Amino acid sequence: MTTASNGWADAAQQFQKTLQDNFQQALSALLPGHAPAAPSLLTQAWPSSEGLAGVHIDPARLLEIQQDYMREATALWNASLTPGGKVPAVSDRRFASQAWNSNPLSHFAAATYLLNAKALSAMAHAVEGDAKTRARVVFAIEQWLAAAAPSNFLALNADAQKKALETQGQSLASGLQNLMHDIGQGHLSMTDESVFEVGRNVATTEGAVVFENEFFQLLEYKPLTAKVHERPFLFVPPCINKYYILDLQPENSLIRYVVEQGHRTFVVSWRNPDESMQDKTWDDYIEHAAIKAIEVVREISGAPTINALGFCVGGTILGTALAVLAARGQKPVHSATFLTALLDFRETGVLDVFIDEHAVRLREVQMGGQGLLRGQDLASTFSFLRPNDLVWNYVVDNYLKGQKPPAFDLLYWNSDSTNLPGPFYAWYLRNTYHENNLAQPGKAVVCGQKIDLRKIDMPVYIYGSREDHIVPVAGAYATTQLLPGKKRFVMGASGHIAGVINPPAKKKRSYWTCDKLPASHEQWLKGAQEHAGSWWPDWSDWLKAQAGKQLAAPKAYGNRKYKAIEPAPGRYVKVKA
Repeated sequence: MTTASNGWADAAQQFQKTLQDNFQQALSALLPGHAPAAPSLLTQAWPSSEGLAGVHIDPARLLEIQQDYMREATALWNASLTPGGKVPAVSDRRFASQAWNSNPLSHFAAATYLLNAKALSAMAHAVEGDAKTRARVVFAIEQWLAAAAPSNFLALNADAQKKALETQGQSLASGLQNLMHDIGQGHLSMTDESVFEVGRNVATTEGAVVFENEFFQLLEYKPLTAKVHERPFLFVPPCINKYYILDLQPENSLIRYVVEQGHRTFVVSWRNPDESMQDKTWDDYIEHAAIKAIEVVREISGAPTINALGFCVGGTILGTALAVLAARGQKPVHSATFLTALLDFRETGVLDVFIDEHAVRLREVQMGGQGLLRGQDLASTFSFLRPNDLVWNYVVDNYLKGQKPPAFDLLYWNSDSTNLPGPFYAWYLRNTYHENNLAQPGKAVVCGQKIDLRKIDMPVYIYGSREDHIVPVAGAYATTQLLPGKKRFVMGASGHIAGVINPPAKKKRSYWTCDKLPASHEQWLKGAQEHAGSWWPDWSDWLKAQAGKQLAAPKAYGNRKYKAIEPAPGRYVKVKA
């Protein structure tokens, strides 16, 4: 038996105990509802551990994970201690550089971390019980593992150490400056925010504000064609972000693309709420924003009906508004487009881990009557859905390596957060994510009307992104089973934003179509056909068929009643949270 093997025999028990403690530490820190409780299957396998309520692992599966772990840990230990032995190279991009592989301590730390991460992840996925408990355990372990990576610590990060030596410590000084800057601004820098300015090099499509109230400004864009379709087009973006994700740069602006296709285009630019709006409700946003915007667009254009699009939460707002109007016997919208939007909240993906009766009731107590959900709280939540890409990557580069993040318009927008009124947010949590009331006919009451989405009888285009972690594609697809009109569902490649903002000129990614709409997305996908490039032209062809005949383009913004107030993008979008 080698010396390394003897050493392993002495250390194996401590390795296993550390793994066990790490698992419980992660759950205890990140799942406050799982306080120490009576022994479970987990504690039966490891008698010295304290149980966690609702967390059970089949002993046979746990033994299998332990044996795999012991076998791989033995090989790693022997390789590190045996003369001439070599710890295998790691493929994880956080540790893949030459600096990591040439530094024995950092290399061993990375390999050990990945081994532990593999075992902890396997344990998390082996948890038995209800789906929500299992999802919460997996999420908690993933968060803990992301935070515990050796790359996040200067003492173990070989790349950061190498840079510090090469720059004679200047990278550390710059990292400290970056840290103090971010503390001052109140959020982690993902991009060089000094490069961008709303209205100067983002949100630059030419237009004017033609209406405003305390909830939103309505932007009308200058036509880029001699003729426009008779039915104008209204964008309803999410109120949890700023609208200019749809108008970042001319070459990737969905708004500009629509204008170029000959549509008289209007956009809702949400106000960034302050304390004066802390008592505003979901009903207020439906009545005084979505429905009001539809009304003003009709009045300005003179068109009996319009076409409208709702993106993300904007789609939920638009769908609710259409249901309220239908309950009133009104049909001012001819067709609707829903981009990565949920109306049926049965399939909500990772966000479901945050929602239960306790969490919803807490928010109702905190801000159900009045208050503000701060924009940075929302932004942090969404960032931690992808912690390695949107949090720790920047911690390492900005602070440990002292690098200034590059200029990137999308990440500038991502950092430009917005607040939400507390009553609006509390109603939204309970009636959508928690109880799914919008999808149940007559269950939700909005603006005095019982909501029934089955009354939204119009042509509908529904888009979902294949890798969307915020609105899972199956959740977007569920809208096809709710609405009664003629529907088209299209799936694009990539995620929540990159899948949507995919201009044709880039010739990137692909999309899938299928004329049949079976009960589930899984069934739909079996019959879907893939097409290269952007989904925008497919949607443009569909929208053209809904837009009516062409008329001479207007030569001025608004009309006699609604005159231009100020140039686009307007004041509201420039207000910081």
